[in-house]
Amino acid sequence: MNRGDHLKSLSIDIETFSSEDLTRSGVYRYAEAPDFRVLLFGYSCDGGPVSVADLASGEMLPPAVLSALLDYHVVKWAFNASFERVCLSRYLQDLKLLPEGRFLSPSSWRCSMVWCEYLGLPHSLAGAGEVLNLGKQKLEEGKDLIRFFCLPAKPSLLNGQSERNLPWSDPKRWRQFVKYNRRDVETEEEIRQRVSHHPVPEKVWNEYALDQEINDRGIRVDMPFVQSALTVDESVRTALSTELQQRTELSNPNSVAQIRQWLENHGTEVRDLSKKQVKELLADASEEIRPVLLLRQQLAKSSTKKYQSMTDAVSKDGRIRGMFRFYGASRSGRWSGRSVQMQNLPQNHLSDLSEARALVAAGDEDSLGLLYDAVPDVLSELIRTAFVPAEGKKFIVADYSAVEARVIAWLAGEAWRCEAFAQGKDI
Repeated sequence: MNRGDHLKSLSIDIETFSSEDLTRSGVYRYAEAPDFRVLLFGYSCDGGPVSVADLASGEMLPPAVLSALLDYHVVKWAFNASFERVCLSRYLQDLKLLPEGRFLSPSSWRCSMVWCEYLGLPHSLAGAGEVLNLGKQKLEEGKDLIRFFCLPAKPSLLNGQSERNLPWSDPKRWRQFVKYNRRDVETEEEIRQRVSHHPVPEKVWNEYALDQEINDRGIRVDMPFVQSALTVDESVRTALSTELQQRTELSNPNSVAQIRQWLENHGTEVRDLSKKQVKELLADASEEIRPVLLLRQQLAKSSTKKYQSMTDAVSKDGRIRGMFRFYGASRSGRWSGRSVQMQNLPQNHLSDLSEARALVAAGDEDSLGLLYDAVPDVLSELIRTAFVPAEGKKFIVADYSAVEARVIAWLAGEAWRCEAFAQGKDI
């Protein structure tokens, strides 16, 4: 492969279409959609003038740019670069320049957003541009243009009864969209120039590349089990809602306002219906109120929504990708979570975990109801078991105990706190 006509760096910003909801599915599932398309490809070679390839109108990328995408010697820059890298991997797969299911190596990619976060700047392009007082700010009309061209649309005369708006649907808007794409590359280039005196250490870029490899690999999910869990959850919630409605005679027993009013009518003042508040109320609840609070507690179990998150984000090969966000906590630099939120999975303490899992997998709601007081609690404890290792592999689960509190105490020289942690005392 040629060295991208001797390019050293390529700054990129793309606009795309997919029928998948990016906010729910994540970029990997988004780019897998059969109707996924790269619409515009804005780029700057070695900091030169910005060009835009109007791919939606039939233009092609110059051979040198295509070569640069595949050349690990050429550094590719983008703001939130994981989006560009994953989407362009699909684009190159469609061109038969990359094997199906493979992703561009992250080792030659750099992310301007990570750079901003490393320096404590906002993690949005518009926010970073405003703080840095750039000469070329992100164009404000971008959100409307993205809604018009990048999201599914109702069939109309404007789009020829298609389910999306095309360049010819509104030529004037499309020209604005091309201008918007060009401006984004210009803004990203100016941000890099402004922060160039405060480089990100190479160690952090190596960690970023490792993060991207982890996200590309993903984690396998037992989707038949997930679907069974969702079915059981829906059935149990319907039964709990029916019982709650019968006990309270409320039109909508899931309404917080209605439940609060019912409790107040029965002599119980409540600030809210948070998990902590309900637990406090249960401590001395009357025989009439206690069953209502218990039903409310089970219906409010939000952790089971992770099963739906798995369904929304899973790729066609049964793996969920992109669940970790590099430098998500800008104050400490640690990872944060996306979609299923792997860092925040409920613990499982069931002594008969395997038996409970088997009942859920079989959809045996009757046995679950007989053996366990609260089926939503069981489903919550089984969330971790939905992730399954590849054949011949195993998961090793580990966690740092209060790592940030310990490190901060050490940095601050609070010897007494460090000693308390060392002795296993409760801080």
